[in-house]
Amino acid sequence: MAASLLSRRGVALLGFSSVKSFIPVVSGSNVIQFIAGYNPRPLRLNLKEAYIPDRHSDKTPEWQKTDKYERKLFARYGFVSGVDPVKLWPTAAQLEELIQEEKQWQPQLEEMLKNIAAKKKERADKQLAREKMIAEKMAKMPKMIADWRKEKQEAKRKLKEDKAKKERLLAEARERFGYTLDPRSSKFQEMLAEIEKEEKKKRKLLKRQKREEDQGSTPSAAPAEAS
Repeated sequence: MAASLLSRRGVALLGFSSVKSFIPVVSGSNVIQFIAGYNPRPLRLNLKEAYIPDRHSDKTPEWQKTDKYERKLFARYGFVSGVDPVKLWPTAAQLEELIQEEKQWQPQLEEMLKNIAAKKKERADKQLAREKMIAEKMAKMPKMIADWRKEKQEAKRKLKEDKAKKERLLAEARERFGYTLDPRSSKFQEMLAEIEKEEKKKRKLLKRQKREEDQGSTPSAAPAEAS
């Protein structure tokens, strides 16, 4: 009962004559047709006279008091709008701003061509610089490869020498103490310092002997030259 009452009130509010006129009917071609006796009220608009808002009225919205809206009114109604066309022209400052904006966003053809040529030249210069750098790197490549191989061989040689030196020191420590020492032990480190001290003395002695031999051979060479 309540549902039927609500449906009748809804139909009355929507403007339908009855509930039956709102019910869809499926025709033989399976097309849903709405049978509605909808008679809308006429829209009450004054289309004969132009709507000119009063700028001095407090009821007029602010956006209808702007110069932009007045330009629209003059464009639509002309002199009937009551807008002074002199006010529609931009000021000197606004005109300069428009000119600068046009130059920025709509440059002249000659300027656009200059910009395109400058960008092409910049890309060409970058490409040329890159090709030059690659050529220089490729020219240095053989020397770089040779240096890398030399460093690798030097590292291998040093590693081999260090390994041989370590084995020699371990053998000497075994010979001195009668057993194998840990290279991290204090005894091994003391022995290593002692051996390095002895080798330093030997190098110093050999250097002195060589200097003495050079000094002894110099006077004998002088008479030979004189004769």
